[in-house]
Amino acid sequence: MNETSDDSLLRFDSDEAKWAAVLARDAAADDAFVYAVRTTGIYCRPTCPSRRPRRENAEFHADAAAAEEAGYRPCQRCRPQEATSLPQQHAQLVARACRFIEHGEALPSLDELARVAGLSRFHFHRVFKSVTGLTPRAYATACRADRVRQALTQQETVTDAIYEAGFNSSGRFYAGAERMLGMTPKRYREGGKGMEIQFALGECSLGTILVASSEKGICAISLGSDPERLLQAFQEQFANAHLIPGGKRFDAWVAKVVAFVEAPGVGLSLPLDIRGTAFQQRVWQALTEIPVGSTISYAALAERIGSPKAVRAVARACASNPLALAIPCHRVVRSDGALSGYRWGVERKRTLLRREAARGEATKLTGKEVGRSDESI
Repeated sequence: MNETSDDSLLRFDSDEAKWAAVLARDAAADDAFVYAVRTTGIYCRPTCPSRRPRRENAEFHADAAAAEEAGYRPCQRCRPQEATSLPQQHAQLVARACRFIEHGEALPSLDELARVAGLSRFHFHRVFKSVTGLTPRAYATACRADRVRQALTQQETVTDAIYEAGFNSSGRFYAGAERMLGMTPKRYREGGKGMEIQFALGECSLGTILVASSEKGICAISLGSDPERLLQAFQEQFANAHLIPGGKRFDAWVAKVVAFVEAPGVGLSLPLDIRGTAFQQRVWQALTEIPVGSTISYAALAERIGSPKAVRAVARACASNPLALAIPCHRVVRSDGALSGYRWGVERKRTLLRREAARGEATKLTGKEVGRSDESI
């Protein structure tokens, strides 16, 4: 929740509090004051990424006008005289770079992108990742993947689609094609036609469960109250694939998934077919590392993957999770500990966390470590 200007002024009502905010680069302080450096004659926002001065050389002013009246000039890096805050400036710069990436015919270099943003290579790379949660190259690759998907449905041949999407060689494209598309280019071009996915519906303590598997492993675990709605959503998700009701061997897999739902601590020793963007993969991998019986906030999860400003993107990745429990997005809560939305229902999330917390307490009492899944993304 954003603080009001009055709240900010109360928080930073002493020079000691202001200096602490400068050291911490506290974004809440940007609207409360600016600080000036006597040895350089420059004033900055509290969040300015420049090197911090010695405490004895810093002084504080209510705003840019007061600092300039005292004879200081604005920093060219954080531009404290402008109305927008540094995070807003960064967001605008990154948005401009993203448009350049999206509309460029070829994959731009880091030098080109930094020049568009008006920052150094290192500074731009760090700002871009903090805002989007991806490196510039990963974002560019994702954009090119989107172009490939579109081109494959419009061009006469796969080769035409490859060059239309901006790839300079077919070899480079095919090297990462399956990871990019989740299937071969030909199969994608045919809308997934010919792809076989086994599925089965079952019952567990959380309601109806649907489990589906491609040739690579479990690709969907869904929970719900209405079997028909679960099945319909699954059919829409894999509209052009060949959907096959699972046989006896697959029933054994479903039984393992149901056992995992009832006792998550036992782990899920089944192959997983996980498809997502580079950022989603990072979030989902971090989720699998949260111990049974523990929770983490969206903000802390964003910090853990090295993208502290990408909290909303982290929440979207959690909401896009295709594998209930196998990727334990139910272990993510709000910063105040309250439960937020869950793709398969908040009550199921509450039940899972209560069950896992009880198991965690039992583990502490017995001193035995509960098993966990060996699967990783």
